Amino acid sequence: MSERVLENNEVQVIGKVITETRFSHKVYGEGFYTFDIEIPRLSDSFDTVPVTVSERLLTGANDILGKIFKISGQFRSYNQYEEGKNRLILTLFVLNIEEVEEKELSKNANTLHLKGFVCKNPVYRTTPFGREITDILLAVNRSYHKSDYIPCITWGRNARYANNLKTGDAIEVWGRIQSRTYQKKLESGEVIQKIAYEVSISKMEITEENNKIEE
Repeated sequence: MSERVLENNEVQVIGKVITETRFSHKVYGEGFYTFDIEIPRLSDSFDTVPVTVSERLLTGANDILGKIFKISGQFRSYNQYEEGKNRLILTLFVLNIEEVEEKELSKNANTLHLKGFVCKNPVYRTTPFGREITDILLAVNRSYHKSDYIPCITWGRNARYANNLKTGDAIEVWGRIQSRTYQKKLESGEVIQKIAYEVSISKMEITEENNKIEE
């Protein structure tokens, strides 16, 4: 993986494992596992983030529930066919992982840096309380001619700024991975609770990149 691609997508978090590990898939004989971590916010709430890690990086895969890890990696996406349509799945792909003491959670570590291209024109809106929000879908180039498609959300002054972006604009953003729960009504009428993941942007800039999105 080239340094340039690594610089496009950098994440660092510290969180507590809140689920058992689950086998995900195998690539060229290398097994990958998934689990969820809980990352504290300054507001005393938490973000729940799905993690994907190679068996080569994670020892004792069946005995990590409740442990605290410092993780460096990338926020990645892939498509999953579900309920008759493709669904964008997001995960924190681990490049380095180390167990740390519980006191490290107080650092509220959840930082992200992305360089990418706007996939479609941003959507600007205001909440019933007058708060300004703009949604951006960002394509971030990855190795082997692939791209990750990352939903991002901006607030206030950044939201007004982002509203002027157009499809194809190259931007650089800093922020954190955010989770939020929502309710979905099924065809049967049953209402279930689901979790959505996105990047909450704290800073953004237009860049002079000339690279195209890699399909």
